[in-house]
Amino acid sequence: MTVNRPEARNALTWDMYDAIVEACDRAEADRDVRVLIIRGSGGAFAAGTDIKQFRDFDSGDDGVAYEKRLDAVIDRIERLMIATIAEIDGAAAGGGCAIAMACDLRICSERARFGVPVSRTLGNCLSMANTARMVDLIGPALTRDLLLTGRMIDARDAHAAGLASLVVPSVELQQETFKIAAELSTRACSTIRATKKMLTRLREHRLPPAGSADDIIRECYASQEFREGVTAFLAGRKPNWY
Repeated sequence: MTVNRPEARNALTWDMYDAIVEACDRAEADRDVRVLIIRGSGGAFAAGTDIKQFRDFDSGDDGVAYEKRLDAVIDRIERLMIATIAEIDGAAAGGGCAIAMACDLRICSERARFGVPVSRTLGNCLSMANTARMVDLIGPALTRDLLLTGRMIDARDAHAAGLASLVVPSVELQQETFKIAAELSTRACSTIRATKKMLTRLREHRLPPAGSADDIIRECYASQEFREGVTAFLAGRKPNWY
């Protein structure tokens, strides 16, 4: 599956998010499909949600609805009962980073970068589920660092943190991804399904009840800073935080 909107660094619209869910459904329904590879086109993985979709937000409740809808997409990727690989060449930012984190493996070129830069761009926040997924992968200290500073980390640091499964030269990325996918396709489906279900259930056991962060998300998306972040981004200028 290729995220193919290179003119916008593969920023994701809702039609694209819906297409990702549909692709997951088709892959899982086809008994011949053993591995799903998600990649981006044009030298980027995915830049996250297209900011134009935030223009019509009127209240914090719009933010809560958005995060729940995004959670459903990311959850569908994570719950896919076949192996998944994110093939990452370039930036995986925001929602793109969340998609990559939901995959089983992240095979990266040396040009890969990861992060959720909303503290310096939009002034919104991650959902509880995506925050927990990030903590599970890279630990609370680095999660706190990346979310508070809004910085991106390169492939080398991502590999050291356990976020990147493998880093290879860009010219070898697709070949190496296919090699690993071919290897996974020879493994027992029963083991892959059981392992993925076990890991998902363990994470669910640690998560707070659904909706427990709605008040935090509502307050953040209702803030003047979020409105300024969206306006500034669409105007092509730096935000002036209040």
